[in-house]
Amino acid sequence: MTVELPVATPRSGPRNAGLAGVGLILVSSACFGSGGTAAKAVLAAGVGPLQVVQARVLVTAVVLFAVVVAARPGALRVRRAEWPVLVAYGLLGFCAVQSCYVLALTRLPVGVALLIQYSAPVLVALWVRVVRRTVLPRPVWLGAALAVCGLAMVAQVWRGFRLDGLGAVFALCAALGLAAYFLLSERGLSADRDPLGLVAWGAVAGLVPLLLVTSPAAFPFGALGTPVAVGPWSVPALVPLLWLSLVSTVAAYLTNVAALRHLPSQVVSVLSTLEVLVAAGVAWLLLGEELVPAQLAGGAVLLAGVVVVQLRRPEPRTP
Repeated sequence: MTVELPVATPRSGPRNAGLAGVGLILVSSACFGSGGTAAKAVLAAGVGPLQVVQARVLVTAVVLFAVVVAARPGALRVRRAEWPVLVAYGLLGFCAVQSCYVLALTRLPVGVALLIQYSAPVLVALWVRVVRRTVLPRPVWLGAALAVCGLAMVAQVWRGFRLDGLGAVFALCAALGLAAYFLLSERGLSADRDPLGLVAWGAVAGLVPLLLVTSPAAFPFGALGTPVAVGPWSVPALVPLLWLSLVSTVAAYLTNVAALRHLPSQVVSVLSTLEVLVAAGVAWLLLGEELVPAQLAGGAVLLAGVVVVQLRRPEPRTP
């Protein structure tokens, strides 16, 4: 006898639901992946790392609330029992992940910090297996392992490796926050919960601690008019900041959360590692960062992991 656990609720048949989920994750990865180049441009204008995160989440919260109030105000209705999940979702998914990753970058090479953060799919699988006591098929574990190996090759962690203890803690916190984001997103999407409302309230919850840590009065507004290079173009720093907020945050979070209506969190977490490939491709096109053969091979390994996970969808069951 098997017991089904509450996972994502497809709105259509299994095959169509899976295809819809994969399509949403591809869009989400493209949006998330383009954020690295945009963030670099804003940082080059003289805006501090936590100030970039603060501005990003602030714009996200304002835009989402304006859209929801105008188009779908019912999405903001929250039952009392839902508040703990929404607050945790915002604190971990918006504030902790982005802040901890930026802090890790100040003490670790980008490749090492990225690899540690994207160990989240393994953490999700461990949570589902140990805490939920759910039996997962072998392809999920194999796909997660291939994804981590591919990320290690894309990040080239063997070049300039230096492990700073505090930096590793920050990166691990980012990984834990990312894993919690996937799990809380899945739990927060009840049968009648609108993803738009979930992300809107999450942005507000994540903004509160950022406003307390970094005063908005100290934000260098004058730097937003500074011309910065984005590929062959020179634009004011405000342009990549808006891209970072509207595309790499609003659109990325909405499509990622919507995918959890069609796919379980352990699958979405592995598919989301495609963000690293997108980020590398955008950096190559706009920043001229060369992709060496080892990175291309790592991309192939990463894609293999994604395919392995998707070939057999997990069928949760408890012994």
